[in-house]
Amino acid sequence: MNKDWMEVTIITSTAAVEAVSAMLYNTGVKGVSILDPLDLIYRRDHTTDWDYFDETIIDTKSGVVIKGYYKDDQQFEKHLEEIKTGVNNLPSFGLDKGVGSVIAEKVNEEDWENNWKKYYKPIKVGEKVVIKPIWEEYIKKPDEIIVELDPGMAFGTGSHETTRMCIKALERHVDNNSTVFDIGTGSGILAITAAKLGAKKTIGVDLDPVAVDSAKQNISYNDINNIEILYGDLLEVVKGKANIVIANIMADIIMLLTDQVKSVLVCGGYFISSGIILCKKDEVINKLTECGFSVEEINTEGEWVCIVAKLM
Repeated sequence: MNKDWMEVTIITSTAAVEAVSAMLYNTGVKGVSILDPLDLIYRRDHTTDWDYFDETIIDTKSGVVIKGYYKDDQQFEKHLEEIKTGVNNLPSFGLDKGVGSVIAEKVNEEDWENNWKKYYKPIKVGEKVVIKPIWEEYIKKPDEIIVELDPGMAFGTGSHETTRMCIKALERHVDNNSTVFDIGTGSGILAITAAKLGAKKTIGVDLDPVAVDSAKQNISYNDINNIEILYGDLLEVVKGKANIVIANIMADIIMLLTDQVKSVLVCGGYFISSGIILCKKDEVINKLTECGFSVEEINTEGEWVCIVAKLM
């Protein structure tokens, strides 16, 4: 069996992490790792059980390092060119590409398969949710809710500002009568969190089959049965209406989805949207208001915004 893989290293900005990750998933990537110094600083300051933390890996000047792993086959050069074009085009979508470098090299499977795991430790988000990688030990404290996660193949680990703000919003708004739709579910982290917070029913939807498979796998690590993961577009695959719709995507996509979201929310339901870069905040707020939503909360962490809006 061929153990050689092609490793694509992209150096970009925190603002472009989700967009670049989406690019990789659209080009047949088999694994992704994200080394964001801002995430590492958060983990250093909020995680108490590091055996050892190497401060030299925190380099806030260089930017975010995203690595994608591909089979070394005839399709790789095509994928590489698509990635390079996509990174160069980031500014046209209002995203800082940072260094914007894209470098490819051959690596052995054993060199990368497990190395990224050392950066993921159990982390508490909000009042009671703890995101725990499946390979880590953790002693549960009273009233804590443990979300077991293997983040290896889909974006969503609990350390990114956008995900943290979404989890905190779910803690405030989910109750035992809630039906929750998670748009762009990724690793399934938000859908699983909603289910563990006691939602009556949770549906995660994603257009990426890799994400769907990853989310289903992550569900299997958690003792829940009030959850379903679907492949496809929101309105094409869900039935009925939700009390909460959550979307941790990008500002432009959130604005495109707002009318769709309105049609699947009950009156008085909440639309929790994140993945919004700070400079796009007012555009999203204006779109929500135009579509009949009342903005209830505007939460900010770093360069990111999470908006909770109520359908009037």
